[in-house]
Amino acid sequence: MPAYFGQPYEAALRRARRERAERLGGIHVEDMVLGANDGIITTFAVVAGATGGSLSTAVILILGFANLFADAVSMGTSNYLGKRSRRDYVDAQREMEEWEVHHTPEDEKQEIRDIFQKKGLENGELDTVVDAITQNRSAWVDVMMSMELGLAESPSSPWKHGMTTAVAFIIAGLVPLIPYLFCSGTVCFGISAVAAAIMLFTTGALRTLITGVNWLRGGLEILGVGSAAALIAYGVGRLIASIA
Repeated sequence: MPAYFGQPYEAALRRARRERAERLGGIHVEDMVLGANDGIITTFAVVAGATGGSLSTAVILILGFANLFADAVSMGTSNYLGKRSRRDYVDAQREMEEWEVHHTPEDEKQEIRDIFQKKGLENGELDTVVDAITQNRSAWVDVMMSMELGLAESPSSPWKHGMTTAVAFIIAGLVPLIPYLFCSGTVCFGISAVAAAIMLFTTGALRTLITGVNWLRGGLEILGVGSAAALIAYGVGRLIASIA
């Protein structure tokens, strides 16, 4: 960054990145990456395993599409149930903190004091912070949740997380199967492999729009994982075909 721009430029750049991440659904980046990554890897693994086992194009398509939609539902519902379970847990902990603030305020006030005392505040400064926080019960509970229990409350609903994962899984998972709708044999497998590799790399590289991670590193990370899974699946298919 040119030195003459200074801190105002850097601050504006950071704000722009944060706004872009929020606009593109930063809160769902984990769901999108999880769904897309798993969709490509598992679907192409089926394709690779079936090709290694010398199965027909029709069988590859049947196995591929059956796996695509079954796994999309499984991934989506699993993510939904996981997020909902966490939300239920966080809600239960918040209810407990609210009860304690209402029924044992002095104990909870001392806990606030201990938290900020450990952060280096003392004397009048500490008293001011403690008094300011404990005057508002909602803010008081918020501080206890985040700083005592380390629990963050997600503003997004669990079903949105589940749907994001399922949709990303289906869209990305279709890529390795599309070539088999128009061709067959070794050439088709090669096209499918190239398409899957491009999609894997693109999925990883696009994370930079939200996370700020280096696009090349992000793309190669997911490409490496997917390639390893595909090679294993192809090898297993060849092995089983040779001994069956």
